[in-house]
Order: sequence, then structure tokens, then C-alpha cells
Amino acid sequence: MDFSHYFRASSYAMIACATLALVLAGGLHFALAGIFAIVMVLAWLWEGKKWQLSERVGLVIVLLSVPLFILDWNYQKAVGEPEGRIGVTALAHLIVFLSAVKLLQLKKDRDWVFLYLISFFEVLLAAGLSFSPVFLGTLTLYLLCSVSTIISFEIHKSRRAIAVSETHLLVPPDSRIFKSAARQSRKGNRINVETGRLPVVALLLFILIFVLALPLFLVAPRSGGAALTRSGSTLSNFVGFSESVTLGEIGNLKRDDAVVMHVRIEDPQPNLDVRWRGVALDEFNLRGWKKSAEMRRSERMFDGPGFIRLGTTVALNRLTTQTVFLEPIDSPVLFAASRPIAIQGDFARLRVDGEGSVQVARHQSGRAMYTALSDMTQPDPRLLRTDRQRDPVTFSRYLELPDELDPRIGALANAVMVNAHAGNRYDLAKAIEAHLQQEYGYSLQMKAGGTDPLADFLFNVKAGHCEYFSTAMAVMLRTFKIPARVVNGFLPGEFNEASGAYTVRQSDAHSWVEVYFPETGAWVTFDPTPSAGRAVPVRTGLAAQLGKYAEAFELIWFQYVVGYDKQEQRSLAASLQSQLYDFRYSLGRLLSTLREVVSSKSGMLYLAAIVLAVGVLIMFAARRVRRFGWRRSLRMRPERDEAQTSPVVFYERLTGLLAQRGVERDAHLTPLEFAHALQLEPALAITRAYNRVRFGGQQLSPAEIREIERTLKELEGQAEARP
Repeated sequence: MDFSHYFRASSYAMIACATLALVLAGGLHFALAGIFAIVMVLAWLWEGKKWQLSERVGLVIVLLSVPLFILDWNYQKAVGEPEGRIGVTALAHLIVFLSAVKLLQLKKDRDWVFLYLISFFEVLLAAGLSFSPVFLGTLTLYLLCSVSTIISFEIHKSRRAIAVSETHLLVPPDSRIFKSAARQSRKGNRINVETGRLPVVALLLFILIFVLALPLFLVAPRSGGAALTRSGSTLSNFVGFSESVTLGEIGNLKRDDAVVMHVRIEDPQPNLDVRWRGVALDEFNLRGWKKSAEMRRSERMFDGPGFIRLGTTVALNRLTTQTVFLEPIDSPVLFAASRPIAIQGDFARLRVDGEGSVQVARHQSGRAMYTALSDMTQPDPRLLRTDRQRDPVTFSRYLELPDELDPRIGALANAVMVNAHAGNRYDLAKAIEAHLQQEYGYSLQMKAGGTDPLADFLFNVKAGHCEYFSTAMAVMLRTFKIPARVVNGFLPGEFNEASGAYTVRQSDAHSWVEVYFPETGAWVTFDPTPSAGRAVPVRTGLAAQLGKYAEAFELIWFQYVVGYDKQEQRSLAASLQSQLYDFRYSLGRLLSTLREVVSSKSGMLYLAAIVLAVGVLIMFAARRVRRFGWRRSLRMRPERDEAQTSPVVFYERLTGLLAQRGVERDAHLTPLEFAHALQLEPALAITRAYNRVRFGGQQLSPAEIREIERTLKELEGQAEARP
């Protein structure tokens, strides 16, 4: 490719990548991006033709764009654009408009620089709108194109001052450089530049920049935290996790497949029955659940950020560690496995209510990454069956029922107890759980309703989703004066093997029951929902597999780029320290083994053989380097290859032989003038070949290489024969 075309192509690619980043970040509509693409094509076709705008016309259009910017701003307000996006959208339109005008006009060096700066501002604007893996891809393309463009721009400026020079003393008349120079002179008397290596050089420089910048990124301190406000849109209508929940809200949430969070469990235990606990509610009012006033009074506040201890555990080996990557949601709730003991994250303050639900004291509008430690251990059922201790007096709120409760519910609970022959609260809870699972159907349709939706579900519809099942079990247990509460959270979600984490979606929202056992002081989980409502759908097929890899990459991006903070730095440092310790330990064992081997007679013989072999290899390498030099010695056949690839070598051998005879070239003589003055035919032939390869861009044939090598060996033989 001609260098001028390469320079323009690289510049246009840099501008296109910046615009693409802005489009994918949501700062520019796809229709406007299509119009800009058409402008770029026209600008490329009109380059150097009469259709290009003059510099004066371009300046006038740029000045007229300022009022257009104000009109665009007012238009964004009129159409109801969000307040925070009005200025951003108008600014993006202005930047792209200026770039289009500059592309269509005659361009000098300052115009190219202006276009480069505009593209840089587009990338900065895109970074403010989105910091996703998609932005990383466009940023990578932009940086690669920008490195290539900067190199070619400097060459573009420098080559205008260099004219083609020709001399018959420098290059023989049969050289092809004269034909090339003639073509160059018709193109404007400028030296042509080989463009084949420029993309490779740009790629190598980009890799070098990345390699040098990565350690700085990993060790540089962060001023921000893991909770960011610019990473994605908030999940709206995120119901079911507030202080008051109406029956049916969880069912509405389950109709959406939007991702709520990713959770990675460290060293998961086999057959681990995990649910991501959100909020627990204790007061039932026929149509839903809410937090009681007593629960709100018992809230505790914990100051952060960092490691915040919420409770205690009997043994550390009972703790389950989870790393949660929470998407922006319209709720202050933090999700974790049952009974969280500690939270570690960048939260200024946490609030824990009387039911063990964890919330941020100030609502987080962006993504959040935190680590939760939970004690999920459940008491032995044999111990629970023997629990005869009375409930605490303060637990009366877990027994309260509305006065208008349908009396048939208590009768149904009593019938279940009699049929199951349940003699303790654990067996009674299991009997009610089994009865609801077996006698009722699962459905997301809102069939139960009226003034008493629970009674309608139990005695008329007999089908519903998880909220109705958990409410029915909690209320039936309360008719026997057994403390019970409803918990809203999520099922574990689909496990992604590529990322080693669970992908939890809104469709995984779930509701279950916790029953109190006073002797152990534990809230035990029961789930009366049929298996159809507890199954996690597994996505299969090529598209699903590719989606898992995309989720894994996004999770890595979020953890080590977006949410990379001091906590991640400490984790990385600890990991590196552990690996270094393992390496030192392995090296120490290897040295100990070697000492044991060397101490024996057979080991001494092996060691002597190895030292002898290494010595022979060193002597062979030193002889090869002394004969051919460092570069030539690395080749398999240095005598033949070097003559082709480096003409300086065989010409230096010639000048070295002449110097042994006391003949040296004066500084003012060209190589060809020096050879003519010698009147030595072998020297003249070698010099002509040297000039053809060195300055003419030609390659010697294998026959010519053999002839030059033969001539040099004859001259070297004559030099050795002389006394």
C-alpha cells in the first residue's frame, strides 16, 4: 500500500474507533452513527478533489455549530431526556458534527491533529458513560490505531522535506532503484516509505505499553471504591425487598431474566443447600408482609468500610465465604447466604435489622462488590425433635395473626398434624411443608386474589408461586403458636463453569420460611414450594455456552478493573506471596535432593558428566561466536544466510582483507569509487553486489552468493599464503 493511503487509512480507523466507542456506550444514536459513516466514506473518496470544503468554509460551519449545540440542548429537554444525560448527549452530537466537518474539508497537519484530539475526547466521553468489557474492546482498537497513526503522522511530516537523490557512483545503472525513483518523482518527488512493517511496529508498541502499564495498574492506589455509579442501568421495579411486600410481588419479579448478581463461593461444600437471603418479614396483614415496629427498633448500625463483623460462630470451619458482584438494583439490600457473620466491602455504613437482614445505610445506585462470610450450619434434626423449651417472651410478634384470618386455615393445619402424627414442632413443620409441596400446584399466574388471597389460594385456586406457599406455611405454624417468619431472597441460580460463579437472575427470586427452635436458638429453613418452583433452569446450546464465556469475561472485568480496590490489591499480594513461598519451598526441596545425589559416588559421576557436557557446549558456542559473530552464530547456516540478509558482512570481509594489505578507503570516496580506484576485478564485483543489496533494495541469487563466497575464500587463502 502507498504510504499516503496507509496514513489516511490509519487516521480514519482511529476516528472510526472513537465514534464506535461512543455509540456502544450509548452516547450516540445508531442512526447518527450511520450518517457519520457515510460522511467518512465521502471524505475518503473526495480526498484531493474539488468536492472538498475549503478551510474558510469549514471555519464558518464550525462557528455556526455553536448555536446548533444550544438548540440541541433545548431539544433534549423537550423530549424528556434524563437530566444527567442532556448535556452529555448534546456534547456528543457537537463533537461528532465537528469531526464530520473537518473530515470533509482540505486538511493540513493542524487539521489532522484537531481530528485526533476530537477522537480522544470521544473516548473520554464514552468512558464516562460506560465502563464495560465492550468499552475495553473499542478502547483496545482505538489505542492500536492511535499508535499506528502517530507513527505514520510523524513520518508524513518528515518525508516532505526529503527529496529523491540519485547517483551513478552510489548505485549501478542496472539497479531497480532508478525505476522506483522515477515513479516517486512523478508522485511529487517524495521518498516512498515501506508500509508493510508499520502495523507490526504499532502492534509491538501497543503490547509494550500494555505490559509496562499492567504492573502500575495492579500496584497503583485507588481513590475510589468498588461501588461505582456509572456501571450500567439500575434494575427498575425491583419489588419484594422492601419493608412492606404485597402477595404477588415476587411472582412479578420472576417474570424477568435480568441478571441481579454473580456469586462465587470459595471451596464449596458438597450438596450445599444455599439460598441468597435478602429480607425477612414478621408481620402478616392478610394481603402481605411487612416489618413490625419492634423489628425496626432493634436495628443495629455498623461503620465501615472494610471488614465489618455482624455476629459470631462456633468454629471458623463452619463459615462459607462468598464473593458477591451485585448489579445496580433499586433496593439497599445486600444478599448473602443464611446467617451472615461478616461483610467486607467498600460500604460507609451497614444496617442490620432484628431479622438478620443486611442493608446499606445509604442507597447504592451502582454496582457493588463485597465478600460475605456465613454460618449456614443447620442443627441436627434429632436434636430439633427433642426441643421442648419455651419460646422467649419477646418472640410474640412471630405468633401474631390477623383477627380476620379465615378459621379454615387453622383447621387445615390441625388436620395435617393429625394425619402426620406430628408430636413436635420439627415434625409438624416437615408435615406442613410436605403437604403444601404435594397437594398444591406451582404457577406464576396471579389466580388467587380477593380480600383474603391466602384463603383463596388454599381452598379455591390451589396453585400459585412461592410467596403463597411460604405464607401458608408460616401462618399455619403460627396457629400452633410456633414462631415463623417469611424470607424473600433468591435461589442459587445457574452455575457458570467458565467463571466458577453462580449467575442469579430476577427469575430466581424466591420466598421460603424460617422456623425458630428455642433450645438451639436457631432459625431453621423450610421450603414448602413444589420442586417445579425451586428448579433452576439450565441453558444449553452454543449460544448459551458463548453467553457463559461472555459472563465470565465481564465478571473478570468487573472484579479486576471496575471494582479493583485496596481489598483486591491485598488479595493479589497475598496470592503472589503464597506462590512465592511455594516456589521457594520447591526450590529448597530440589536443592536438598541434589545435595543428597552429589554426596553419593554415582551422583559425583553424573555431576562430572554434566559439567563436561556443559563445558564442551560452551567451547563450541565460543568458537562459533568468534568465527561468525553473535548474530551469524545464531543461524543454522550462517555462511550462506548472512550473505543474503546482511550485505555489510561480506563487504566488511573484503575491506578487512584489503586492510591486511595496507589498502584502506578514504572517507571522501564512495564504495564504488574506491573499487574503481583499486583496479581489482574481484573487489569491483563484490562492491557492485554490495551496492545492489545495500542501496538498491535487490536480492542476490543463490548462484551470486556462492560466487561471492568463493571469491572471498580465494582472497582469504591468498592472504594466508603471503608471508
